[in-house]
Amino acid sequence: MRFAPPYLAMLLLITGCTASNNKTLMINDRQTLVMDPSVLTAGITAEAPAIGDDRGRRRAHATINNGQDHAVTVNYRFYWYDPQGLDILPFPDTRTLVIPPGTDVTVESISGNLEARRVRLYLFL
Repeated sequence: MRFAPPYLAMLLLITGCTASNNKTLMINDRQTLVMDPSVLTAGITAEAPAIGDDRGRRRAHATINNGQDHAVTVNYRFYWYDPQGLDILPFPDTRTLVIPPGTDVTVESISGNLEARRVRLYLFL
């Protein structure tokens, strides 16, 4: 039994080396919308961004809803990824949006990079 830890460590090292040969980052397609807990506490909900084409560019858009009876200021940023799951630089600037009470607002981002395949929307206060 005392020989088991070295063999286990070697197995983990070999497994890690073979896994690092993968040239694609794994972007979870179910995590296209990331919201800070404070956004949810403020009564803001949102839908995951949808991607389409807009005159040769990639366009992402999502609807954000303010379920409160007062305006809420939200910050957001879109992050674009290429087919390998790598960030497309430069990152778009963070934007600030004041959402009126009981209102739906659509936000969007356009990428001129034709390699853009995935997008993630990050919301925070």
